[in-house]
Amino acid sequence: MAKEYKLSPERLKALQDELVYLKTVREKEVADQIKEARSFGDLSENSEYDEAKNEQGKLYSRIAEIETILANYVVIEEHETAHDAVRLGSRITVLDKEFNEQEVYQVVGSQEADPMNGRISEESPFGKALLGKVVGDDVVVEAPAGVLHYQVLDIQKA
Repeated sequence: MAKEYKLSPERLKALQDELVYLKTVREKEVADQIKEARSFGDLSENSEYDEAKNEQGKLYSRIAEIETILANYVVIEEHETAHDAVRLGSRITVLDKEFNEQEVYQVVGSQEADPMNGRISEESPFGKALLGKVVGDDVVVEAPAGVLHYQVLDIQKA
């Protein structure tokens, strides 16, 4: 069974747009680069040709990656009911017990994770530890740096 990719509606649209761009504009640009590099003569010592072929390989790899995601995605639905427990798409305020600091995170699918901007993957150790928790729950995360302790202060719909 193929891996299921969880995407927000915005991320789904962005991937669809990227795929259209890659298959139309970018693919033609790379084909033109290859054509131009071929015109330089001997391909065995033609670094422009090698570079253009490498670029073509990267392009086709990215197209295949996006097509795989789009063939196996599930859109994260926004639920109108109140969020009483952390789930995919929730925006959570937690208290870092070690430093006594409040931090805000959003639990997202792995394709949208951006930890530096507070978007954590539901597949990460922290994301897994948060799922299902309610306000007031303690969260213990085993990380490479050691065991981290948090308390859930607030859960909001994203």
